[in-house]
Amino acid sequence: MLDLRLLRSDPEEFQARLRRRDPTLDLSPLLALDEERRLLSGKADDLRRQQNEASEQIARLTREGRQLERDRLREEMRTVAAERKRIEERLQEVETELQSLVLALPNVPHSSVPDGTKEEKVILRTFGEMPRFAFPPQHHVALAQNLKLLDLERAAKVTGARFPMYTGDGARIELALLHWMFELHVREHGYTPILPPILANRTSFVTSGQFPKFASEVYACPEDDLFLNPTAEALLVNLHRDEMLAEDDLPRRYVAYTPCFRREAGTYGEEQRGLIRVHQFNKIELFHYTAPESSYAALDEIVLQAETILQKLGLHYRVALLPAGDLAQQAAKTVDVEVWLPGQDRYYEVSSCSNCEDYQARRGSIRYRPIDGGKPRFVHTLNGSALATSRLFAAILEQNQREDGTVALPSLLADLLGQRTLVG
Repeated sequence: MLDLRLLRSDPEEFQARLRRRDPTLDLSPLLALDEERRLLSGKADDLRRQQNEASEQIARLTREGRQLERDRLREEMRTVAAERKRIEERLQEVETELQSLVLALPNVPHSSVPDGTKEEKVILRTFGEMPRFAFPPQHHVALAQNLKLLDLERAAKVTGARFPMYTGDGARIELALLHWMFELHVREHGYTPILPPILANRTSFVTSGQFPKFASEVYACPEDDLFLNPTAEALLVNLHRDEMLAEDDLPRRYVAYTPCFRREAGTYGEEQRGLIRVHQFNKIELFHYTAPESSYAALDEIVLQAETILQKLGLHYRVALLPAGDLAQQAAKTVDVEVWLPGQDRYYEVSSCSNCEDYQARRGSIRYRPIDGGKPRFVHTLNGSALATSRLFAAILEQNQREDGTVALPSLLADLLGQRTLVG
């Protein structure tokens, strides 16, 4: 959530910055409501003050036996009370509308974020050589089905389309990856491990930024007003909601494993089949609460920790800076890590690392008290996948495939599973 006082102080500047994300964005309805709210609030205060002063006068007139003056003043106050009620009812309507508009505003892009849309992202670096094959590389779906690692048909029978089912060595690979990544971030990177609930309440999703704008994309349990986790970010940002932290207790760094659920309504082409865009997937999530001055150093740290996973698995990937038009609602800056899938001759994002600055902290009232005793400040929150396993699984198969349809496992994964090759 953005600071309404800052918006009010320089609306043209903020509108220009926000239009880097959405050229149609218009702050004038919000600012008009804010002006009306302040006018109504001032009128309500004046009428309340009149009523308080009149109450004292009525008591004095009663003591002095001046009934006619008292009754006349009472009649005047009935009119004032009716006017105050009307104004306060309108004030409540305006505040509700204003809050809705403020919550719908996206975060302001950081100055280092380039303009443009998805096609205009900036490639920052690549790792490793792009694998070359003396044969046409297969798609991970064909590899996985021949090797009996996935059973998408039975998954669809049990649940529906775009829900994966890992079988045999596929199930072992998935669990081995999750456990290894979780332990790596705890042991080598010093994160506090968390296994959070999978369901969260409405307030949690408002804090994270998914609600109200993206409520239709989340699986809901309406009887309980609970919602399935689309990403552990939505859960971890609420760990310290409505709390006052100490500056010397920052940063707070958490790693969590969760299954994630996304409705992702719509139709997708051939390139999206298999594990590329699914309604359920597993993910290891990194989350930081930091002081503002250190948040961009923390973003660099999260990106490098996500890259570590791919480097240890020997996978070719690249790192991209997203343009303003491709940022998530809550993000001020996002860096994606994209792995190469030779079966589709393209890169796919396996980690999205974002600095949300104080956007989520304002929504969730998450502050810290500076060491020097100054005024409490909002923390900055950051998140990053390290990693989501579905596309990682696909990349392991596609980058390590052989002409005969077998897959040579990366040495680290081979050690975890106790076998070097996947054979159907």
